[in-house]
Amino acid sequence: MVNIVLIEPEIPQNAGNIVRTCSAIGAKLYMIKPLGFILDDKHFKRAGMDYLDFSQIQLVDSFQELFEQNKDKIFYFASTKSKKKYTDVVYENDCFIVFGKESKGIDENILKDNYSNCVRIPMDYRARSLNLSNSVAIIAYEAMRQQNFDGLQEFGKLTKYDI
Repeated sequence: MVNIVLIEPEIPQNAGNIVRTCSAIGAKLYMIKPLGFILDDKHFKRAGMDYLDFSQIQLVDSFQELFEQNKDKIFYFASTKSKKKYTDVVYENDCFIVFGKESKGIDENILKDNYSNCVRIPMDYRARSLNLSNSVAIIAYEAMRQQNFDGLQEFGKLTKYDI
């Protein structure tokens, strides 16, 4: 399992989609305040759909608070400023993968203090960044792949439409 951290997410639809991804892989989602929306926002609820019922969401007052409470854990930081690709690291069970807010990313001071654990998703040089919920899905599923998708359903259910 992995833990996903969103520092001050701003767009409710992105956060709702991330809730769905986290629920699908059994990840705990930490959202660092302040949020750019309220949790009963209709866009957040619509994007999160019925996944909100079994999601693991924890609100935290500051990133420093979360970091201090989990000193013994490994944190990875998704940033376009990293030279290391997200596939270059080994995601340990119970690690934390941190994503910044849509408009600014992760604070430069946090990145500087943790640069050896920063990872990036390769993209065309003309692209500024990917959508936050897409970035979370890409890296989270790589972490789960490395953990052999431990705890996840290994096969689909056949329906009357399957051959």
